[in-house]
Amino acid sequence: MSALPLTDPQTTRRDKRIVWGIVGLIAATVLIGTFGPARTKPPALAPAEDPACAEWGDGCKVCRRLESGFACSLPGIACTPGAMACLRGTGEP
Repeated sequence: MSALPLTDPQTTRRDKRIVWGIVGLIAATVLIGTFGPARTKPPALAPAEDPACAEWGDGCKVCRRLESGFACSLPGIACTPGAMACLRGTGEP
């Protein structure tokens, strides 16, 4: 009885090409992610720094832009501040 080969040489070559193709795709993906341009948004202006925001607050205190600067209310005793947000733009009533 003759022993049959456990692997076919043609199948082995094809498998090696598939493995190297996968390795190449992974390497290309990592390189593109590392050296590609970063997609970042510019940082948003804080409401106090944004000239288009006339009034802003955090749920506890409200600040308003005046000709002489800006003025803010005092927060209540049991107030939990949230995120600072623009409440009224300069063109709004």
